[in-house]
Amino acid sequence: MACSANELAQFFGPNITNSTAAADFICSRFTIFDNNYTATKYAIDSTYLLFSAYLVFSMQLGFAMLCAGSVRAKNTMNIMLTNVLDAAAGGLFYYLFGFAFAFGTGGSENGFIGKHHFGLKTIPSNDLDYSNFLYQWAFAIAAAGITSGSIAERTQFVAYLIYSSFLTGFVYPVVSHWFWSTEGWASALKTHNPLFNSGVIDFAGSGVVHMVGGIAGLWGAVIEGPRIGRFDHSGRAISLRGHSASLVVLGTFLLWFGWYGFNPGSFNKILVVYTDGSYNGQWSAVGRTAVTTTLAGCTAALTTLFGKRILSGHWNVTDVCNGLLGGFAAITAGCSVVDPWAAIICGFVAALVLIGCNKLAEKLKYDDPLEAAQLHGGCGAWGVIFTALFARKKYVDQIYKPGRPYGLFMGGDGRLLAAHLIQILVITGWVSATMGPLFYILHKLKLLRISADDEMAGMDLTRHGGFAYIYHDEDESSKPGIKLRNIEPSATTSNSSDV
Repeated sequence: MACSANELAQFFGPNITNSTAAADFICSRFTIFDNNYTATKYAIDSTYLLFSAYLVFSMQLGFAMLCAGSVRAKNTMNIMLTNVLDAAAGGLFYYLFGFAFAFGTGGSENGFIGKHHFGLKTIPSNDLDYSNFLYQWAFAIAAAGITSGSIAERTQFVAYLIYSSFLTGFVYPVVSHWFWSTEGWASALKTHNPLFNSGVIDFAGSGVVHMVGGIAGLWGAVIEGPRIGRFDHSGRAISLRGHSASLVVLGTFLLWFGWYGFNPGSFNKILVVYTDGSYNGQWSAVGRTAVTTTLAGCTAALTTLFGKRILSGHWNVTDVCNGLLGGFAAITAGCSVVDPWAAIICGFVAALVLIGCNKLAEKLKYDDPLEAAQLHGGCGAWGVIFTALFARKKYVDQIYKPGRPYGLFMGGDGRLLAAHLIQILVITGWVSATMGPLFYILHKLKLLRISADDEMAGMDLTRHGGFAYIYHDEDESSKPGIKLRNIEPSATTSNSSDV
């Protein structure tokens, strides 16, 4: 808002004495109002982003509950502690290096990695504030939490610390720089010469977060090998069920709640007016994003419910929870640029992808206690492709830049799809080239997997000094709780749980 005293003075006419002074006074009032409006806008946007960061951080509690319920009782304390350390170690390393590698733009452009803001030294700036760091840190530790689920129940504690620090401090930040920084070589936010004149629309991270965490977990689980008793001598899969469906459901609802910060919060700002009507600003896009997120998850949950019923003959709550999360992971890339009806398609296919990945994992004798690689890696990859097919031109123009390519099935050309296929390839290659060797080195140094005796007894007892569930010795049979004993896996036992 601009106010010129000289231009304003001429409207007072000859009868107004000292018209220039009057115009100066009026313009000073406009300047104060304009400054206050700008400050208010910054405050509203920063508060919105901080609230979204709190929601995303609450997902750590969801991860903790989901992981705890999905493992056997004898490993509960171990998996809970790893979730705490993902946040703690990730916070320190993301502060020192990760945020700078991801969003350290400025000076000479570097499309591969950022090189400013180490230790938040130059924050706040014109483009970034402390709220941006907090929000992005919550994303980084979410990627590390995904990986911890794949290697649960058999991994040494020191390995968790090493991989979590490396993932949040280097591997994940480089990927987020590629696709979310204004200088990233494949970012849709890049103002000149983006990939295929399009860039990648991975709005909240189906590829950046979920594929990174899922592929990292895939390599960890492959190098470690399956848990003892997961497959019998003939290669037949044996279910090692988690000890608490209640914790799984609780964790799922907490993750569902946090996803409303994960996806809608990725706008970073809410007080943005679009040009096609004052009622249709970014606040409306935020609401639409929450709706698409909800519909994708709900559709995936119901599809999984009936799909697993047909395959197994049971109504399984754990499978439904995983299906729901698979729908969320898939819609995360395109949640802001697709219509609600398209989100239903996304969730439906995501459930089929998850079921198919789980069947393939069993055939390949791959053991992932939380189905993290299948859920986040497989459904995340589908979400990247889905966005390239169903992104609507109107939403792409509003959120990114007018004239950018949009979904192939929505009338666009193939440039966005080509960019997204490249995203899948480079994320797979980068994470494999970094996390694969790290897990292999840890394996060779005997720092990755615990001993067979410790695995059979449970890490709570052998590594953490006791079990998570405490009850008295006397009259034990009459008290509710979990009785801890070892059951040797047998080829004739189809549902051995080793609890």
